[in-house]
Amino acid sequence: MQSENIEKIEFNGEYPCPCTRKGRLTPITLTEAFGCDRCQQIFVVEDNGYVLEQLSTTYPYKRAWRWTGSVWHVVHPKLGESYLPMALGIIVVLVLFWLPFALLQSTGTSIIASAIVAIILAIVPAVMVWLTYRR
Repeated sequence: MQSENIEKIEFNGEYPCPCTRKGRLTPITLTEAFGCDRCQQIFVVEDNGYVLEQLSTTYPYKRAWRWTGSVWHVVHPKLGESYLPMALGIIVVLVLFWLPFALLQSTGTSIIASAIVAIILAIVPAVMVWLTYRR
């Protein structure tokens, strides 16, 4: 597998939109930003001209891309900037602490109810992670 050659993003260059891949990025006059002619998103150039970052976003973290000369490659957020550590922490707390405590304190049918609650509470962070990374 060949290594990716990341190129500097030039303001006089022409680039496809990293979101729609159909639109074209055009420089916005008197700024260090690009606008897409199709999806109307605004992108700023960061990291000394090597990263294109989406300015307005509904995602919990900023979406960013690097240009290789022909395609955009997603810059993944650091582990601390995503929902993954929080989701794993919740699952660990449920499995290691809450579920055994609930099973020791419960008898009969309440064991089943405790197990169902623990499973539901473990599914919530998994769904959060899935919703975050599905795009």
